[in-house]
Amino acid sequence: MSTASATPDFSEMDNAKISAHHWKIMFISGMGFFTDAYDLFIIGVVMTLLKQIWHFGKLEESLVESTALLASALGALLFGRVADMLGRKRIYGVEVLVLAAGAIACAFAPNILWLIGLRFILGIGIGGDYPVSATIMSEYSGKNHRGLMVTLVFAMQAAGLIVGPLFASAMLMTNLSHDIIWRILVAFGAVPALAVFWQRRKLKETPRFLHANGKHEDESGKIIDIQTGKAVSQSVSFWDGFHRLVSDEKLLMRLVGASGAWFLMDAAYYGNTVSSPLVLSALGGSHTLLQKTLTQLAIFAIFALPGYAISALTMDRLGRKTIQCLGFAMMAVTFALLALIPNIEKMVYPFLCIYGLSFFFTEFGPNATTFVYPSEIFPVRVRTTGHGIAAAMGKLGGFLGVFLFPYLMAWKGLLAAESAAAIASVCGLVLTIFTLPETKGKSLEELSAEPSTPAERAAA
Repeated sequence: MSTASATPDFSEMDNAKISAHHWKIMFISGMGFFTDAYDLFIIGVVMTLLKQIWHFGKLEESLVESTALLASALGALLFGRVADMLGRKRIYGVEVLVLAAGAIACAFAPNILWLIGLRFILGIGIGGDYPVSATIMSEYSGKNHRGLMVTLVFAMQAAGLIVGPLFASAMLMTNLSHDIIWRILVAFGAVPALAVFWQRRKLKETPRFLHANGKHEDESGKIIDIQTGKAVSQSVSFWDGFHRLVSDEKLLMRLVGASGAWFLMDAAYYGNTVSSPLVLSALGGSHTLLQKTLTQLAIFAIFALPGYAISALTMDRLGRKTIQCLGFAMMAVTFALLALIPNIEKMVYPFLCIYGLSFFFTEFGPNATTFVYPSEIFPVRVRTTGHGIAAAMGKLGGFLGVFLFPYLMAWKGLLAAESAAAIASVCGLVLTIFTLPETKGKSLEELSAEPSTPAERAAA
């Protein structure tokens, strides 16, 4: 397979300006993240409604809110590896079908146990979207705007964080019963996913994947072996990609850095986001669910949305490492302030400002960069595998944060919950400093060719 091993020349792609094709890929890739963020927010509202209907305990509440995150770890690993084995094109679109099926099925759950089980299906689809969408956008983008385009895919979460509270508020203003409202809220998550299914299925395979495997795609969409001229399917061991990542010193260090930072970020972020009604309840008072939902909408619109925007606009200027370090540092500060300022929950506006700033520096920080990094720092043959592992570790961190957050709030309130988030942020900062490279302005091939061992780096 000499063709695959020849030095690839993607200079035309790397130096190309952003085109309509890039914007199309960004949109159809980003809709999965719209759904991810929508579900991340909406489940907190749904659980508040369901408590009044099904009367379950804290364990069931934690499981409903965290099971989808646990399942998404499995989805990221599975879809990430298969996309390196069979190709991005072969698997793309399947994950949104799984996601949509899970969302619709959840709407018909007859009790809390069924809801927990069906959210596992939803989670597999959400997790599968991470490595494939990120890698497709990364492999099509030029080196000088890759950070922007991959971040914009992820920043579609911002739309989900805005639409979620708006839709929930609109539903809560109706005269519909709460049992109907929560079912509509969860089922709506299937709409954006299904809207882009056919566009994903028709997307061409990335040239970088085809070159690495000695193949090309004909006009009908079939993958053809360059040497034999025959249609082929990839035949690679499922475990091969994992072995390649852990057996190379450079790749292992990058995998630890990307996975560990994502784990720590999601542990802090998801706990605060999914449990935001619980956090806001610390303010006391007799606020209704609608008032809390509108408060969350204001926080997302004022703080989170600008964070996503600034992150995308500066990703290729400031660089991934600078933004991730700054974000982790400021997350630690804001979480520590919420934990340590005496009676902060009684100071409504200072509380909301600090809580809002934690969202801003999460979005203008590691929530974006932990998604971008794994789509760049691994070679093409193991790129979605590496991204899948990092995303899986992130989701496991999110699972841990969401599961523990209600218990920490019940134990010592904001002191315990926000202190844990601050500690996780400090650990993420340290890990970023010592394990991850700067990737801005470099082609994917340049990043793959960087030295592996300390001796090679010294010689270089």
